[in-house]
Amino acid sequence: MSSTVARNPRPALFLDRDGVINVDHGYVGTRERFEWIPGARAAIGLATRRGWRVFVVTNQSGVARGYYTENDVRTLHDWMVADLRDAGGIIDDVRYCPHHPDAEIDAYRAVCTCRKPAPGMLLDLLGAWGIDPDHAVLIGDRDSDVQAAAAAGIDAEKFTGGNLEEFLRPILGRFMPRGTS
Repeated sequence: MSSTVARNPRPALFLDRDGVINVDHGYVGTRERFEWIPGARAAIGLATRRGWRVFVVTNQSGVARGYYTENDVRTLHDWMVADLRDAGGIIDDVRYCPHHPDAEIDAYRAVCTCRKPAPGMLLDLLGAWGIDPDHAVLIGDRDSDVQAAAAAGIDAEKFTGGNLEEFLRPILGRFMPRGTS
């Protein structure tokens, strides 16, 4: 009997949050400061309809800097998930990193394995959901996102702005997991 974990055959879309899902106004930790990127809700709905698992992976150093709390982040993410569900999109799971090496709050001052460009959040989700890295892609707006994806062994595309659905549509359409024909 094999001890390998069964792999989920569904493809996985990993999305950075600030700058990809929402406009990056700097340290967005509450719904009042949250503004959807044009096409973000439609993009997540499209991925959901096409059978993709959708995950959010986000650095949230605003917690470490004392701008907002982890509870604020969880409350915002719960609202995002509910709002997207009402629009036909599903976020299957969310990971965030509250740490920063120069944190104002001692409890969050750390160099950790979850803060991108480290791959910890991605690896955690890959393992928790049994996702095959060959069937996954990350969309991020920073080099650190792309570096985290490479370290986790998944593909990445850099989003430089505009309409997320327009950006994502051809990626979903052409994405052929490595090792398949």
